[in-house]
Amino acid sequence: MTPPRPCPPPRRVLIYSHDTFGLGHLRRARAIAHALVAEAPGRRVTILSGSPVSRAFRFAPGVTCRRLPGVTKLPDGEYRSLAPDYRLDEVVSVRAALIRHVADRFDPDLFLVDKEPAGFHGEVLPVLSRLKGRGCRLVLGLRDVLDDPALLGPEWERKGVAAVLPLYDAIWVYGLQEICAPLAGLALPAGLATPTYTGYLRREAPDPGPEAGAEGEPFLLVTPGGGGDGVDLVEAVVRAYEAADPGHRALIVFGPFFPPAEQAALEARIAAHPRLSSLGFDARLERLMRRAAGVVAMGGYNTFCEILSFDRPALILPRVRPRREQLIRAEAAARRGLVECLPPDAATPERTAASLAALPGRPRPSAHPIPGLLDGLPAIRRLAEAGATACLAAE
Repeated sequence: MTPPRPCPPPRRVLIYSHDTFGLGHLRRARAIAHALVAEAPGRRVTILSGSPVSRAFRFAPGVTCRRLPGVTKLPDGEYRSLAPDYRLDEVVSVRAALIRHVADRFDPDLFLVDKEPAGFHGEVLPVLSRLKGRGCRLVLGLRDVLDDPALLGPEWERKGVAAVLPLYDAIWVYGLQEICAPLAGLALPAGLATPTYTGYLRREAPDPGPEAGAEGEPFLLVTPGGGGDGVDLVEAVVRAYEAADPGHRALIVFGPFFPPAEQAALEARIAAHPRLSSLGFDARLERLMRRAAGVVAMGGYNTFCEILSFDRPALILPRVRPRREQLIRAEAAARRGLVECLPPDAATPERTAASLAALPGRPRPSAHPIPGLLDGLPAIRRLAEAGATACLAAE
């Protein structure tokens, strides 16, 4: 065996975004891709994503997003094809073939897989073996919380994750271990790479420009992210305003996947209240968040990163089905003083209204500083560069 030699930094990075429905995975992949091409002339990053709204986002020079055929998540956590004439297994087969085609043509030095070790329904598993045989570095990227270990363990067992994890050269966790440890409590295979915690991913607001709904008096921003599972959040806020006016203006941004019938019904109630207004979707929500007096959200990973990045007082009303991820994150953050959390069993209209009324006066996250909290993107750049020094010379 010859000794390690320095290798050039990765020139081609392929990111698989576990985006089947919603915005979260695509937005995380986009932030990472932009960080990887910054100050790296000639580096190219390709994102594979199933998000149906990927074209609504701008990508930095050097970053390309390839769309995979879409699927949607049902209320029970199962999936179906977005194309009504195709079965789910047919769509997965097409997605897997496209992933393999892009991987073969792009020939990446680094393959970063988001959240699902084998991909959606195992669609990246064949590519993992092919790329590893070519010497490509394989990295599994995990958000800070996956699910309650009691639920995640059986799920991973059904998916055969234990046999897939050893394929990875590294595991990067986009958070801090002292807040959340996503693999804690799981039975993991021996010899697994020790997870590296990067810190959360800092977000930047786009260039200033016209900001719909942000003029005039201070406002609370209510965001359910993509909106597909956000009915309960918006309903809770509207009920709170109807029950006991919190005294602040609130702007509700539904998101592109909010169910149309429920949105229409809620818009009628919002229009009837003098302190409420709404928007359908804003791909540059960061501009609104930067100006908001407070944020009301479900506590998904990306929104949490934005709350920290823009240092906004936040009230989190997490969902607990089909995963407990948002509740686990929100309670951990609340223990650190970063947000206020109202779980579903505590979010009565009166208590929610009281929390909304107090929200602008709550301490910002920066009042409880945590070292390395938002160091994720520079840490990922360093990890990508450092991995290149571990190549082995050809015999």
